[in-house]
Amino acid sequence: MVHGSGCGISLFFLGVALFMHFLTRKTKASQAIKILMNLFIALFLLNLCFLVNESIAKLKILAACVAMASVLHYSMLATFTWFSMQALHLYFYLFRIPTDTKYYMYKICITGWVIPVVVVVGLLASSKYGYIDISDDNGTSVTMCWIPDSTIYLGVNIGYYGIVFIFTLPIFVVTIVQIKQFVPKEAKAQESTKKRLFSLLGLFCLLGITWGFAFFSYGPLLLPSYYIFTILNSFQGFFLFVYYYFSSKDPSRGQQANQEQ
Repeated sequence: MVHGSGCGISLFFLGVALFMHFLTRKTKASQAIKILMNLFIALFLLNLCFLVNESIAKLKILAACVAMASVLHYSMLATFTWFSMQALHLYFYLFRIPTDTKYYMYKICITGWVIPVVVVVGLLASSKYGYIDISDDNGTSVTMCWIPDSTIYLGVNIGYYGIVFIFTLPIFVVTIVQIKQFVPKEAKAQESTKKRLFSLLGLFCLLGITWGFAFFSYGPLLLPSYYIFTILNSFQGFFLFVYYYFSSKDPSRGQQANQEQ
């Protein structure tokens, strides 16, 4: 229930950010903002699919459930892929690698949206989507549309996210180091602690590091890690919205936009 409410919160803030972008900034958006909006679309679809999943499962129509599970899985893998696209573009920016090459955004978009299709089509062809019953500690059972085979679920999703995580985590660390080293002390003094905290949480969500709490936690750390994951991911849309807002107001981001245009 908490996670469902959190999905609703994320969905709202992602929707507001997308509305603001397409209403006011679409024609003059930088490459960084365009990539961010693609991530927002993937996350919006993921949260929406999660919210309606149980309702579709209750219809007891197998074809509808398979379609729901495949779209949910696609949106999750697309979200993971766009985390890596964010990290790649951030890497290019940090190390001053030109991104004005021909069809740069087309290549990024094709990678971000097409690679997950290959995985989902493969699972669809193998009939790996269907109904799954999820029970909590109170004995309450909920039927969802997902991947019933736990081996396939763990192998595909942890393997896919693991590749993304190996790529995004070092870039997250490098970004934090770069910010601490190169931001002038005067700017650090003027910047509020709250703004730095939200910017850090936004970057944490931007690169998908929060999902590591769900996929890589075992033993005594499993339960607290799930709580951390649920809280952070429930408000992922809010943190990303704040990150988007601060980024659009940050003069240094404006300079980046000018360099990219």
